[in-house]
Amino acid sequence: MTSQPRESRAERRAARQQRETGQMREPALLRTPASGPEAARAPLQQVNERGWGISWRLFSGLIAASLIVVLAIFLSSGAFFVRTIGVNGAETMTPNEVFALADVAGEHVFWIDPAVVRENLLRSPSLADARVTVGWSSPLVTIDVQERQPALIWDQAGVQVWVDVAGRVMRLRDESRDLMRVVVDDLSQGPAAGEVDQKVVNSAIQLGALLPDVRVLRYHPTNGLGFTDPRGWTVWLGTGNDMDQKVQVYEALIGDLQDRGISPRSIYLINPHRPWYSST
Repeated sequence: MTSQPRESRAERRAARQQRETGQMREPALLRTPASGPEAARAPLQQVNERGWGISWRLFSGLIAASLIVVLAIFLSSGAFFVRTIGVNGAETMTPNEVFALADVAGEHVFWIDPAVVRENLLRSPSLADARVTVGWSSPLVTIDVQERQPALIWDQAGVQVWVDVAGRVMRLRDESRDLMRVVVDDLSQGPAAGEVDQKVVNSAIQLGALLPDVRVLRYHPTNGLGFTDPRGWTVWLGTGNDMDQKVQVYEALIGDLQDRGISPRSIYLINPHRPWYSST
């Protein structure tokens, strides 16, 4: 009677120990490393991803550092600062003069705006047009200029300047040119500046073609253009587009005066329909 409960308790104890032992083994089996190709690839993939990330960051850093070095060299190297320029098309202007007008001396080529340089150049009345080219080889800046062509020499208050067909006043650069010279009689005026009356310029150009032997004209604000005849008198022709008619009238008038033995002192043909003269 007494042994059966003991065996029952012993059996229960053994069963309980067996269950506990089984529970402890089950997690151990779960913690066993996996086998097969998946277990082998997982660590390798993790290593590759981590290594590639480090390499890409390093590569990006090298590129950024290289660009910074190149930019620093570009901005600081003396090879990219303008020390001289190339000039094409200049006839009377010197390259140094064009260089000064361009206002690019010592500038870095990266900051030069061709439109601004062209605007600086065209401030000179001697230039009709300019084209500015900026490059990376020497010369860094090349300028092609087109100079205005003088039509006559204007002599006022002892200062001689060039005047083009539009009346623009320019610096006289070449005294060897065979141009009609206009001397202003009115000594109360200062040197010519800016522009000369377009009508006066056109009239002087006409007279230069009609009177090839006359190389010096006179100008008076009231009497207009005139010249001194080699025979000793002064002729005043005014201004306008009818210079050819006035010259014809003058030749007819002087022929008539000489036939009558009259030696004029001044002849006035400002109005060709009402010529008059003063005698000595």
